[in-house]
Amino acid sequence: MKIKSQAKYLRAQTRKIRLVADLIRGKQVDEAFYVLKYMPNLGARLMLKVLKSAIANAKNNFKIEKNNLYVSEVFVDGATPYKRVHPRARGSAFPILKRQSHITLYVEEHKSGTKSTS
Repeated sequence: MKIKSQAKYLRAQTRKIRLVADLIRGKQVDEAFYVLKYMPNLGARLMLKVLKSAIANAKNNFKIEKNNLYVSEVFVDGATPYKRVHPRARGSAFPILKRQSHITLYVEEHKSGTKSTS
């Protein structure tokens, strides 16, 4: 059973968060937690928040232990950007896009109690 956790409209660029998402995809929840905890990136802090939420969902809603979980899927999608204008020479304007992201993370229980070593 897949357990979903989501964070929307985060003020970070998707390409920077995707670098972090690639590091934890397919890992045990404990291992992914420690990888994210000691990374200095903003994307790692945001991803850690979503991972903690997924672990809490599994524990409280489905009574699944943390030791039996692994990160099965991670999606980082773009949200609608904030549009701002920066003044330029001779009264013209230059558009600025402040990008945002959505993070969707799925954790899943190991089949029949076996753990993979990926």
